[in-house]
This record gives sequence, C-alpha cells and structure tokens, in this order.
Amino acid sequence: MVGGGPGAFIGPVHLKATGMDRRYELVAGAFSRDPVKNAAAGEGYNLPADRVHADWRDLLAKEQGKVDVVCVVTPNDTHFPISKAALEAGFDVMCDKPATLNLDQALALREVIRKTGRNYGLTYTYSGYPLVREAKALVAQGKLGRIRKIVVEYPQGWLSQDVHSKQADWRVDPKQAGLGGCIGDIGVHAFHLAEFITGLRVTELCADLGKVVPGRMLDDDCDILLRFDNGARGALIASQISAGERNALRIRVYGELGGLDWSQETPNTLTLNYGDKPTEVLHAGGGYLSPEVQAMIRIPAGHPEGYLEAFANIYRDFADQITGSGKTVPGIEDGVRGMHFVAVAVESSNARQWRTLKDV
Repeated sequence: MVGGGPGAFIGPVHLKATGMDRRYELVAGAFSRDPVKNAAAGEGYNLPADRVHADWRDLLAKEQGKVDVVCVVTPNDTHFPISKAALEAGFDVMCDKPATLNLDQALALREVIRKTGRNYGLTYTYSGYPLVREAKALVAQGKLGRIRKIVVEYPQGWLSQDVHSKQADWRVDPKQAGLGGCIGDIGVHAFHLAEFITGLRVTELCADLGKVVPGRMLDDDCDILLRFDNGARGALIASQISAGERNALRIRVYGELGGLDWSQETPNTLTLNYGDKPTEVLHAGGGYLSPEVQAMIRIPAGHPEGYLEAFANIYRDFADQITGSGKTVPGIEDGVRGMHFVAVAVESSNARQWRTLKDV
C-alpha cells in the first residue's frame, strides 16, 4: 500500500476491505513521506521494518516478485506517477478514485494499461453496494420501462467552514486535487453511479460550479443539468458546504412505468414506486434478489451492511478479475470518463453554456 499513514482516512478503509474476504494480505508499504510517521504506520500494521519503505519508488524496486497488487491511497496528484510506475514494473494496481489529476494523465495511463496488460481497478465504492447492483439489474430488465429522468445528489457539510486538516487541505488545493474540488472529489461518484445503474451515457451537460466559502480556489458546490444518450434528462447536485449533511448520496431513476430510490445512508433498502400498483421496498439479504446480488451479501437480512462491505465487494471482484474468474471492477475507462466529466463541467461552468460530453 502506498499512502495510508497516520491521520489518513481512506487507507485504513482499503485495508479493512481487503481483509474481509481473506483474499489479500498487507505485506509491504510506503505510508508517509515523514519517516517517523511511516515507521509508526508500519509498526501499527504489524509489518517488519524491512517491508516498510522510504517511498513508493523504493517499494516498487524492492518488492518485485514479492507483491501481486499495489494499492494507491494517496492524494490525487500522485495517483498517475505511482500507478504508471507500478504497472510498468509488473504489478496489478487498485487505485482510489479519481484515476489521475487530469484528463491528459488519465489518457496516458490508459495507454500504459493497454501496453502492459496489467489489471487496474478504481474504487468507485458505491457500485459495490448490493442494492445498487440490484437497481442496475432491474433497470436492465426493463422493470421501470424506458428511462426518462435521473436525479442524483451528493450533499456533504464538512467543508461548510474554512476548516484546516490533513483531509481538508489537499482537497481544496488545485496542485493536489486537480481541476475540480467538490466535483472531482464526490461529484464523480454521483456521475459514475448515474451511468452505472442506468447503463446510459451522459452526452451533454450544463454546470454551475460555485466557490462558496471565501478564499476557496476550487468549487465546493455544484449544480449540473444532464442529458443522456436515450433522450432522458437529469440533474446532479454535489455539495460540500451543505451544513448539517453527512454523506447523503441518493439517486432516483424514473422510467415510463415507475421509479427507484436508493440512498447511501440507508443502503439496505431499495424503494420501487409504480404509477399503478403499490410501492415495493426491497431489503438487502432478501431471497428474492438476483443471484449475483445475494452472493455479495455476507449476513442475514436486517443486519446492516454498508461502506466497508461495499469496498470489500470491489476488492473481491478485483481478486476474481486477477485470477481470471470473470469478474470486472470499475477501471481505467471509468477513470477517463470521470476526468473528462470534470473537465467538461468546469468548462461549461466557466462559459455558462451547455457542453457536449463525448467519448475519448
């Protein structure tokens, strides 16, 4: 693992997820640029001192033949160089999203993956929730009819003030976060979820990205109108200044026959609303769910599963992908798509005009 030192949020989440199905073992790492913190992290992860490396370059050089997968959990600006070097050194890579700092890097990384033939995954975590997979299956089966409207929202409130912390500071710094702030941090999650569940592609968007907290250099509040390739219309709201909100990702998909409603804060229920029959509420763990979804659930219905289990599902699928068992996880095409979405949204907001989102 590269990153995940003391004070990190996402690194320990990755580690817990990798251990849930016993498909992975942490054997080496470069956890922090600070030698003291790096050593402390290695000790905390129960690693021998010779497997705790001074930096990621040292790790890649000394761990060839000993390590199968490199997990990248650093800020955005180092995703590209670490992933590129790891792939070229013969490692498979799982990277926290977004794939890179910008679209050019994402396109370059795609070429590296094509040339090396290595496995590459991105933790678009919400696609790992069982009922998100069930929603995707229901849409594909035509249960809602032709899709007409998609509304996805992701409000948080933790950056509603001028706060300073390890987690906050890099996310509002263009050098580390990239072209987008809120849009790149959580907006890409909402965008990916909308396309993942519906199977549709956004073709046009009109964005209004705001810098609400004084002094911010990157957006912290986003409103985006969407048009999809089947003619459906949509809206995406992402915000990190919605005071009082926690992690309120929610998606509603409406078709000719009915709609579905799923929320990340209550992830074990999926609501189906119809125009001419009673509302259905599906529960995680229910025997009526599709076989693929039932295989993702670890405990009986009524016992809450959530964020860590969704992460673990992504990692389990990646292990299956590596071993040739047929599973695939979000990868570089999703990464390129996400970075293109951020770039076009920023361009649209600056121009105050609709913009086309093409495949690249």
